[in-house]
Amino acid sequence: MPKPATELMQEILFSVFLDSVDALKRASNGLPNQLVRDLNAIHRNTTFADLPKDVQDAIVTNVRAAFTKLLKEGYSVGPTSAVRPAQPAAPHGPGARRGPARGRPGGEGPRRPPSGDGPRRPPSGDGPRRPPRDPKKPRG
Repeated sequence: MPKPATELMQEILFSVFLDSVDALKRASNGLPNQLVRDLNAIHRNTTFADLPKDVQDAIVTNVRAAFTKLLKEGYSVGPTSAVRPAQPAAPHGPGARRGPARGRPGGEGPRRPPSGDGPRRPPSGDGPRRPPRDPKKPRG
């Protein structure tokens, strides 16, 4: 039975994290100050190219290993263009093969165009109506 995808991804990410920390230690050549500088240089906007060479190599190796592990566990890995979305099941039973609707429901002939010249407005509601404003009376 294959592992659940969540569990597998947690294993992969944890392994990548530990390998990257080891690579940072190797890149500092055992110098604690250099290790602290390398750690402080990593932030949210750090790009792959900004990382030390040892960390870059560890990430590349771990990504390849992650894809291999996913394939061994039975998950398919490929570009989105290669993966076809599942087709919905065709409906069965009476009325399942109806064509496009023609005409009005319960009637024959084409639909009538909407009446009126301008755009449709929402209904005004059931609230009380204001009396029209007297143009001679000043506002305020």
